[in-house]
Amino acid sequence: MQYVTLNNELRMPQLGYGVWKVPNEQAKPSVEKALETGYRLIDTAKIYGNERGVGEALANSPVAREDLFITTKVWNADQGYENTLNAFDESLGKLGLDYVDLYLIHWPTPKYDQYVETYKALEKLYQDGRTKAIGVCNFDIGHLQRIMDECDIVPAINQVECHPYLQQKELKAFCQKHGIRVEAYSPLMNGTDVLHNEVINEIANQYDKTPAQIILRWNLQSDVVVIPKTVTPARMKENLQVFDFELSAADMEKIAGLDRNLRHNNVPNEMNKR
Repeated sequence: MQYVTLNNELRMPQLGYGVWKVPNEQAKPSVEKALETGYRLIDTAKIYGNERGVGEALANSPVAREDLFITTKVWNADQGYENTLNAFDESLGKLGLDYVDLYLIHWPTPKYDQYVETYKALEKLYQDGRTKAIGVCNFDIGHLQRIMDECDIVPAINQVECHPYLQQKELKAFCQKHGIRVEAYSPLMNGTDVLHNEVINEIANQYDKTPAQIILRWNLQSDVVVIPKTVTPARMKENLQVFDFELSAADMEKIAGLDRNLRHNNVPNEMNKR
């Protein structure tokens, strides 16, 4: 495993296992298998409805707690200072943990304008040692700037949709400038078009790797944390086999040329679902 260091000196695995759309009853065996395969970063969220299953897997795992990196998120309907503190307690209870490693705001939901006070609740949780780091998901530059202007702690992470067709170059540059680590969800575009891209497949053949492995490796070399999701044990293993090769500068440049600003998920500034 390869690690990155966040802006508060916390070490985080650069490749993790995401459980979005994994049903609660399937989360336990899937996370158990992921941990057995070698994953140490597990990314869940209240809205996924599988924190309890994740917690059961963690309780059964022989991996020491200090070797795990567990992320969860506050959902839009729970935003606001007190609501967020209560939601955190609920998530922690379902996970069966004393603390999480990373707690994130899931969406800015600008229509309700609560993300600043929500983030202040995250700061309280961080100061109390109940989470080792705090951050956000799906925040654009304007949202991030407001957090930095009105709050005390710069987010450690901004988790966003990121893949070769949506490379988030401007956002990445802003985050890098301010010490915010970018974390990519839907890195394989939910298994759709990007895996069939001709350039990606040509590069995959060149390295004797799969298109998915090429995309994950591109993320790693772009200094991005990446959390692919799969419930297939063979793909879990395949997704981890990206540390034994390196893409050339020319191949990184070819992938950089694939950016289409093509979003597969919600637009952050328009996503206000609660």
